Formats: sequence, structure tokens, C-alpha cells
Amino acid sequence: MQQQSINNMNQSQGIMMQPPVMVTVKDSLYLTDMLSWNLLAIKKAHFFAQNIQDANIKRQAEKCAQMHQKHYEKILAHLNDTNQTQTSGLQQQ
Repeated sequence: MQQQSINNMNQSQGIMMQPPVMVTVKDSLYLTDMLSWNLLAIKKAHFFAQNIQDANIKRQAEKCAQMHQKHYEKILAHLNDTNQTQTSGLQQQ
């Protein structure tokens, strides 16, 4: 009974304890946007790093590009892990 009230409270607050089994079209479009934003930031930071003369600013631009690269790869890794888990679950059924 207490677990049910906790679940109801979490649902009323919009807190999701586990990710949903299926990704909606809206979620998929948002994930695509996140990947695009990070890829664009990587490209811009690399471009600026190549065209900046000041060594300190150049280093910061490269650091920025690396940060967005990590974010991009983390999103992809998460999506690949989720996809593999769902595929293996379907094969077992």
C-alpha cells in the first residue's frame, strides 16, 4: 500500500522512476535534436579552434569541442545500449 502511494505521488509530480519501454515519436525527435545540437557545437568549436591565434582561447575552444563530443557519444552509447537490450528481449520472447 505504501509503495502504491509513493508511485502515485511520483506520477503526480511527473517523476519517472524508470524509462519507458517504448520511445515516442516526440522523444525520438528530441533525441535527434540533441545529437544535432552537439554535432553542430563540435563543428563550430573545431572551426574556431583552427582559426584562433591566442593559445589560451584556442585551448578552451578545443576543450569545448571535446565536451560536446563526449555528450554526443554518451547519447549514442545510451541509445545503442537501449536498442540492444530491447532487441535481445524480443529475441528471447
